[in-house]
Amino acid sequence: MTQATLASPSLQFLEDRWDPSVAAALDQAELLRYRSNLLGSDLRITNFAGGNTSSKIAEIDPLTGESAEVLWVKGSGGDLGSIKRTGFATLFQHKLLTLEHLYKGVDNEDDMAEMYPLCTFRNNPVAASIDTPLHGFLPFAHVDHLHPDWGIALAASANGKAKMEEFNREFGHTLVWLPWQRPGFELAMMMKQAIGKNFGCDGIVLGGHGLFTWGDTQRECYMNTLTVIDQLGQFIERHGNAKGPVRFGGEIVPGRPDRKELAIEIAPFLRGRVSAENRWIATFKDNADVLQFVDSAHAKDLAFLGTSCPDHFIRTKIRPLFVPWAADAGLDRLKAQIEASLAEYREQYRAYYHSFATPESPALRDASPTVVLIQGLGMFSFGKTKTEARITGEFYTNAIHVMEGASLLAEGEVTGTLPQCGEGFDPASFKVLTNYVALPAMEAFRIEYWAMEEAKIRRQPREKELSRRIVVVVGGGGIGRHVAREAAQRGAHVLVSDRDEAALMQVAGELSDLTSPEFIASSGVDIRNREDIRRALRVAVAGFGGIDILVNTAALFPSSPDGSISDAMWAATLDINVTANYLLADEVSRIFDEQGLDASIVFTSSANAVVPRRGREAYDVSNAALSHLIRELSVGLAPNVRVNGISLAMVVKGSSMFPRDRARASLTKHKIPFDESLSDEQLRSLLADFYATRTLTGQSVDPANCAEAILFLAGPKSHCTTGHLIPVDGGLTEGFLR
Repeated sequence: MTQATLASPSLQFLEDRWDPSVAAALDQAELLRYRSNLLGSDLRITNFAGGNTSSKIAEIDPLTGESAEVLWVKGSGGDLGSIKRTGFATLFQHKLLTLEHLYKGVDNEDDMAEMYPLCTFRNNPVAASIDTPLHGFLPFAHVDHLHPDWGIALAASANGKAKMEEFNREFGHTLVWLPWQRPGFELAMMMKQAIGKNFGCDGIVLGGHGLFTWGDTQRECYMNTLTVIDQLGQFIERHGNAKGPVRFGGEIVPGRPDRKELAIEIAPFLRGRVSAENRWIATFKDNADVLQFVDSAHAKDLAFLGTSCPDHFIRTKIRPLFVPWAADAGLDRLKAQIEASLAEYREQYRAYYHSFATPESPALRDASPTVVLIQGLGMFSFGKTKTEARITGEFYTNAIHVMEGASLLAEGEVTGTLPQCGEGFDPASFKVLTNYVALPAMEAFRIEYWAMEEAKIRRQPREKELSRRIVVVVGGGGIGRHVAREAAQRGAHVLVSDRDEAALMQVAGELSDLTSPEFIASSGVDIRNREDIRRALRVAVAGFGGIDILVNTAALFPSSPDGSISDAMWAATLDINVTANYLLADEVSRIFDEQGLDASIVFTSSANAVVPRRGREAYDVSNAALSHLIRELSVGLAPNVRVNGISLAMVVKGSSMFPRDRARASLTKHKIPFDESLSDEQLRSLLADFYATRTLTGQSVDPANCAEAILFLAGPKSHCTTGHLIPVDGGLTEGFLR
C-alpha cells in the first residue's frame, strides 16, 4: 500500500485543532466524525456541505460473524462541520470494489450509483454520495477530499500542473495532477490508475475541482490535509507578494461610503425582481474581499466566465448577475440597470439550459440568479432561507478567492492545451482569463442538472406554509408572542418588535430556540412615531431583504382608578389603536411597492367596535375606527396587498392588557370570588372562564386562538380574502353585525 508520511510543519495559516485527550476516548467511527468536524470548522478548508471524508474500518459482519472491511464515507448532502456518526454511509468495501467488473464505461457511469445501496453495511439508510467510489478505490485507510480556496486556485490555473510541480519541489510533496472529470465512477478509475502509476504520491489535485489527501491513521490524515492546504496558502501568498497589492486589474469604481444604507434601500426592489418565479430570502455582504472584486476592472468578465469547482456553482449557478453602477449614478439608475441586467441574465440562462438539455434532463429551474454583484455596493445572495442565502454568498466569496489565487499564479500566457482538459474534451471549451480557468458550460450543466443532484433536491423536506416569507410582528407579548412563535414554526423569518426591550429579547430568544437565530430579528419600536416604525422595518429589510407580512397586535385599553378618561388618555388610545396602525401600513406599503410581490397586513380589532359599553368609549371608538381603516386600506393597497383583521373579545389569558389590578377590578365588578394569594395568571383564568359563559361556544378565547386566525388571514390559504375581519370571540351574540 502506498503510504503518506506524517508531516510536522509550522502551520502559518491553519490551526491544528486536534485534542489528543478527546481523540483517545473515541473509536474509529467517532474519530472519523471528529476529524470531519475539525476540518469542517474552518471555511478556508471547506465550505458548508462541501467535500467528504472517509475511513475503512474493520467491522463484524452480522450475518457471518466474521470481520469485514467497511467504508465509512460522508453521506450525500452532509456537512463536515456538523456531521454526526449517523451521517455517514457505510458500505462493504469488498462489494464496492467488485463493481469495477460491472463498469461499462463513462457513458454508463450513472448506472453504477444504483449499485451502491446493494453494498450497504447493516441496512444503513444514509444515501451514499456520488463521490463514494473516489474514496473506495483509493488504497488508503483514511481519505479527505476537500475544496480549499488555495487548492482550487491551483486546480483552476491555466498553468496549474506546472505550478503543482513547482510546489512539490518547494515543499517536498509528490502531488499528482488529474485533468477535469466529473465526479463519479470514471474519476474513481482515473484516480486508481494514477495511484498505481505514482506509487508513493501524497495527494491528488483534480483539475478545476479540488484536492485529495490521505493517511494511515486518523491523525496522520488530518495533519497531511492541513499541511498541504496550509503550504498551498504559503505558495500562493509568495506569488501574491511578488505581484504587489493590485488585484483583478485594479479598482475602477470606488466602494460607496454609504453602501450599507444604500443596500437597505435597494434590497426590496432587488428581492422583488429576483423573486419573480420563486420568493427568496436575501443577505448582503460588503466585506473587503468582495468589494475588491466587484469594483475591479476584471470583475464583469470573470463573473461571466463562471465558477470552477462543482460545489460552488451548484449553489451559485454557472455565474452570478453582475450589475454595473457608475460612481455618480443614483438609485433610479441602479433600478433600471437591475431590470435590464436581470432580463439579459434570464435570457442567457434559458439559452444555456436549452443548449445542453436532453429529453432526460430535469426541467428548467428558476432562471433568476442566486448571487447579484453590484459595483460600488457589494454582493447580495439569495436562498430559501437566511442560512442558505448566507451559505450561497460564502460559496461565491470562495469563488472570488479562487479567481484571485489563480491570477496570482500567472506567469505569462499559457499556450497549448490546458492541463484541465483531458481526453475526450474540446480544448476550446475551457475559457481562460488572467490565468483562471472556468469549467466548460457543458460540464457545468451536466452537474447542475445531473440526475444525482435532482435526486438530492427531491430528498429535501417539503417546505412549510410560510417558508420564504418575512413576517413583522408588532407586539411581543400575549397575542403577538403566539403569532411570532407560530409563524416561526411554520417556516417564516420573523422580526418581532415591541416597546418593552427586555420582553422583546426574551421572545426573540424563544423564537431562536424554535427555529434558528438566523431566522429571527428584533427591534424596539414606538408605533406612534413614524421614524421609529421606519427604523424597525429597515431592520427586517437589512436582515432578510424585504417584508411579506405585517401583523400588529399592540393596543391600548385605557383605565384609571376612578374610571374617568382624561383628554391625554383619549388621545393616546386613538394614537395607538388607530393612527399607529395607519402609520405602520403606510410605511410598510412603501416596501411592498418596491418589491411588487403579493403581501398582506393583519390588524387586531375588537368586538367592542360594534358593542358599546359604558366607560369604554375611547377603546370602543378606536376599534370601530380601526375596523373601518382595515376596509379602507384593503381598497387603497389592492391588488398586491391584502389587508384583514381579527375581531376579538376578552382575551384575558396571557394578555398584557389585563394586569393584576384590572383583573381584580373586573372580578370584583362581576361578583366573582377570588383569593388574593392567587397568581396573576390564575386571576386572569378565573375571569376568562366567566367571560366564556357569555358566549355561544362556552369557550374562553386565548392568544393561540387569535394567532391561528391571524396567520390564516396573513398566509397563502386566504389569498382571495381582503377587507375582512374574522371574529375570534367564542360566539359573542352582541357582536353579531346587523
